[in-house]
Parts: sequence; structure tokens; C-alpha cells
Amino acid sequence: MIYFIFTLGLSGWNLIAFLVAYVIAICFSILAHEYSHALVAYKFGDPTPKLLKRLSLNPLNHFDMWGIISFLVIGFGWAKPVPVNPNNFRNYNRGRRWVSLSGILTNLIFAFVFSAFYYFFFDKLLSMGNVFLSFLGYLFMLATVINLSLAVFNLLPIYPLDGFNFISTFLRPDNKFVQFMRMYGSWVLLIFIISPLFDYVYSFVINGIQTGLFLFWGLF
Repeated sequence: MIYFIFTLGLSGWNLIAFLVAYVIAICFSILAHEYSHALVAYKFGDPTPKLLKRLSLNPLNHFDMWGIISFLVIGFGWAKPVPVNPNNFRNYNRGRRWVSLSGILTNLIFAFVFSAFYYFFFDKLLSMGNVFLSFLGYLFMLATVINLSLAVFNLLPIYPLDGFNFISTFLRPDNKFVQFMRMYGSWVLLIFIISPLFDYVYSFVINGIQTGLFLFWGLF
């Protein structure tokens, strides 16, 4: 996060505009992700998210303090997982699959929408020299990148991420991969995150998807 701001060469009101946009983009993206989990679980028959006040658009109900601080400082963080009881689902496996996918799909949809604003308006807004318009430009850019990042990260088939939860619905509970991930997945995820490979692969994938979106919008 700090390195990114440095490379942009921002200062004064533009720096403040960027930081405010960054906070809003993070809050919006995480809220969209977690709320979609709660809503889909509730629609499939599980009242748990509603009873625990997670079927809410209040970001304070979803945020983990240290996760948000980490997100603001180093650009990587987390939210409180939405409590779900799959035994309440009308269709057990189908409910689990859609709950797992809901956050990812929501972030992808918002990334798609914000990428259009980013592509068509980012340079124009910044070139006008108005702080508020610059703020909008930064918001479109950051909302695109953060929503994409959350979607791609949660696609990883590593416990406790959504990608693993989705894949596990097709496997038996005694499957060796499932058992291994439930025991050691958190450590696997931590090692992967702190390894140099993570930054390289993650950046490559995010930039690739973003380039694909811009190529798409360039057709219009």
C-alpha cells in the first residue's frame, strides 16, 4: 500500500483523495462479499446469518478490526467469516456451493462494472485537476482492483477460502485432500501468502484479468 502510493507520487489533497477512495473501496468490496454470503445462505433456508446480524449492510457487523488495519497498512486483510449452518439448507450441497460462490461472483460483477468507469473515465477525471473528480478516478481504479483481488484470492482451493469450500462439496468428507486442508490449510495459506511466488502469480493473474476487461471495453 505505502509502496503503491509512493509510485504514484501523490501528495497534498490528491494523497488524501486517494486514501479516502482506498478506504471506501475496501469497505465496499468486503461488505459486498460478506453480505452476499449471508443473503444466499438465508435464501437457501439458513436463518443463522440473520440471527447473528450478518444479514446487514452495516459494515461494522462484518469487519474484523485487525483485518481492516492490515488491509489499510499492507494492502492485504480479512473480514469476519459469515456463520452458516448448512444443515438448515433446503438442498445441502447446492446451498453450500452457492454460498461459497456468492462472494466471488459478487466481487467479479462489481469489478466488471467499476472497470468500465475506470477504463473510460480514469485519465479524464485525473486530468481535470479537481480533487473530487480525482477522488472518483481513484475510487473506480481501486474498486476494480480490490474486487478482482478478493475474487481471485477466494478462488484458491485452500481451506478456509471459498474455493476450497466449493470444491469440498464434490468430495467425500474422508477425502485425503479435504482432510489435509482442514488440518493444515491455514498454514498452507500463510506460507503461500508470505512467499515471493504469491506476489508474482497474484499480480500476474490480476493484471491479466484487468487487461482482458480493458480489451473488452475497448470494443465499444
